[in-house]
Amino acid sequence: MFSTRGVGILGTGSYLPEEIITNKYLEKVVDTSDEWIRSRTGIEERRKVAKGEATSDLCFYAAKHAMASAGINAEELDLIIVATITPDMIFPATACLLQDKLGANKAAAFDVSAACTGFIYGLAVGSQFIATGMYDKVLVVAADALSTVVNPEDRNTCILFGDGAGACVLGPVEKDKGILSLYLGSDGGGGELLYLPAGGSRKPASKDTLAQKEHFLRMSGNEVFKFAVRIMDDASMKVLDGAGLNKEDIDFLVPHQANIRIVEAAIKRLELPREQVYINLNKYGNMSGASIPVALDEAVRAGRINKGDVVLLVGFGAGLTWGSTLLRW
Repeated sequence: MFSTRGVGILGTGSYLPEEIITNKYLEKVVDTSDEWIRSRTGIEERRKVAKGEATSDLCFYAAKHAMASAGINAEELDLIIVATITPDMIFPATACLLQDKLGANKAAAFDVSAACTGFIYGLAVGSQFIATGMYDKVLVVAADALSTVVNPEDRNTCILFGDGAGACVLGPVEKDKGILSLYLGSDGGGGELLYLPAGGSRKPASKDTLAQKEHFLRMSGNEVFKFAVRIMDDASMKVLDGAGLNKEDIDFLVPHQANIRIVEAAIKRLELPREQVYINLNKYGNMSGASIPVALDEAVRAGRINKGDVVLLVGFGAGLTWGSTLLRW
């Protein structure tokens, strides 16, 4: 698919805030139960940023771990891409704030907004710069502090989301290694199935938007669920087709960690043994774009992914967006 150089992941990293929000705690806050949450989502706990901790702080620690894994320093970075829907502020870009924190003085920096598909979009964008030879080292970070935009009184959403960051360093590799195929998709017609109504130019912050709690995310859960089950399968098959491979060629799956029933549906359709799939949503909930890179980093560090493995990354999110990446590790 690339006309010039092969592109691969040289190192991975992740960071989770220290505070843990358990289902037992949520039982005291909203009308729900530990059993109900576990049976319908598979989530047991999630992380929450500390007071004063922002998305760029999560990015910093995940980025440092990824750079250490890749064996490079900040001065070697050519580009920084941050995928987030909870930026520190509307502008400047969180990627620019991260560039300064890291001391990556020669790196260009910008943000990508694709919600839970953000990491996949970031990989797709970053890989093009390396494939063409424009850059040699690209840092892709996906991070969100969703606890800052979730209504703590809304039992349909407050049980689902957590905070965290995952990162990787992209660089040139041999042509038969690294990224084999990429696939991205979107459907803006489903934008209001999962969105944050106010705070932008359409509805600037006002007394009314605050009173109506329009600075918290809103989700049509049933519709998103149906979309997710379908699109996870479609995106997986499209990226396999792009590489000329079949589902039997998959050695390891790292799916977006949104709901255990969605993940299990993907496992069933791809006919994969459970041991070839990484699942950590029980510990962290849905961390939006951070979900896939955190899971990937943990799988790599646990020795679950080995050199030569064909690895499938697949996710979906607000937008609506979806995407997948197929790599030879």
